[in-house]
Amino acid sequence: MRDLTYDDIERAAGRLAGHTRPVTVVEGDDGVWLALEHMQHTGSFKARGAYNFLAAHREAGTLPEAGVTIASGGNAGLACAWAARLQGVRATVFLPENAPHVKVAKLRGYGADVRLVGTEYAEALAACEGFAATTGALASHAYDHPLIAAGAGTLVDEIRDRVPGLDTVVVAVGGGGLFSGVATAARHHGVRTVAVEPEGCRTLNAALEAGRIVDVPVDSVAADALGARRASRTALAIARDPGVRSVLVPDTAIVRARQAFWDDRRLAVEHAAATALAALAGGAGAAYAPAGGERVAVVVCGANTDPSDLVRR
Repeated sequence: MRDLTYDDIERAAGRLAGHTRPVTVVEGDDGVWLALEHMQHTGSFKARGAYNFLAAHREAGTLPEAGVTIASGGNAGLACAWAARLQGVRATVFLPENAPHVKVAKLRGYGADVRLVGTEYAEALAACEGFAATTGALASHAYDHPLIAAGAGTLVDEIRDRVPGLDTVVVAVGGGGLFSGVATAARHHGVRTVAVEPEGCRTLNAALEAGRIVDVPVDSVAADALGARRASRTALAIARDPGVRSVLVPDTAIVRARQAFWDDRRLAVEHAAATALAALAGGAGAAYAPAGGERVAVVVCGANTDPSDLVRR
């Protein structure tokens, strides 16, 4: 698989124009801005990569009659089903059996054939690969494809348009698709990237530590969206850039950040979306403490959650 470039992101932006929602950015506290990508179609940034993937295959004449298939913790499947409906092709989506019910219901609402397999993303992925091999369906991926990552990377130019002088973008990492696209675009503009992972799902951090891709345990409150066992090779290569910093946050900080989104702004977001903000919590003891005057944007990546546990009684 070839390297991801900023040219890929610019081409993706052209395909997405008029089909995805430009990101809403609001000012938070102490020079921190919130990029509310959870307001995107399907409730997450994944719509960008999914639409770019299918639109590029449509341009190339490589969309098969069997449609598209994907394995997902939920959000990538939702995005794939949404994009497939727009492109007029079938979508077969494989999810772990423990995927949130809200995501399964939304998938079926988009007309997808939903198949629940195993308890982890890796098991759903194996089933998806078998389905693609036997049916000829186009195999998409939740994160490990340049077209998927390039679509996600279109976020950066939109954020920069709204935050002049942006210094740093903070983003949660699962398998690394969002990170790869964002960090590639950020590097082009001389913007730093902070890659944030739960301590119990540290694919990128562990790969950097080992100097190679490694499998990691999946054990976090954010595992439904950030529960990949391994990062992509593209993500590891990009993370070695000196403009990237990898940090970890505990589940307790993620839960607090998610609750703060609700208490302070009445935003119901996923634990994955709160993971990036959790890196800034704790003042000087934060996983990432911005310097004075540093202009930071936090990507709020997804809203597909059951909000019932957010309301304090």
